[in-house]
Amino acid sequence: MLSVKRFARGFTLIELMIVVAVMAVLAALAYNSYGNYTFRARRADGREMLMRVAAAEERFFTNFNTYSASITNAAAAGGLGFTAATSEKGYYTIGAPVLGAGGATYQLAAAPQNVQTADACGSLTLTDTGVKGQTGSNTANGSCW
Repeated sequence: MLSVKRFARGFTLIELMIVVAVMAVLAALAYNSYGNYTFRARRADGREMLMRVAAAEERFFTNFNTYSASITNAAAAGGLGFTAATSEKGYYTIGAPVLGAGGATYQLAAAPQNVQTADACGSLTLTDTGVKGQTGSNTANGSCW
């Protein structure tokens, strides 16, 4: 009688588990990098709002020779006239400008909101002289500004 040899086809369970483990490690690295990228991308929302408020402050200073302490009041009432102190996408809220030297200087701060609160940069700041800063780490997740 002739013996028939059968060759195994396919993958063993061990080979499949190795592939699954490698894919899990790659996915974990990719997810972490993606999370850091989303924080950096949402920071643009806060930076843009700070720059818009700073430009409005400079226009206000041109007209009234002092900076405004209010973002949302109308210009006639001593404010900048913004409808809300929240950035366009809602990731940052601009606090009332901190005035100094009798209204001749200001400092703006954009506090992170919602999912952005976990960002390592913390609040973004901007002064009347253009000095940009943050309350958290500037190197934990790319440059804050």
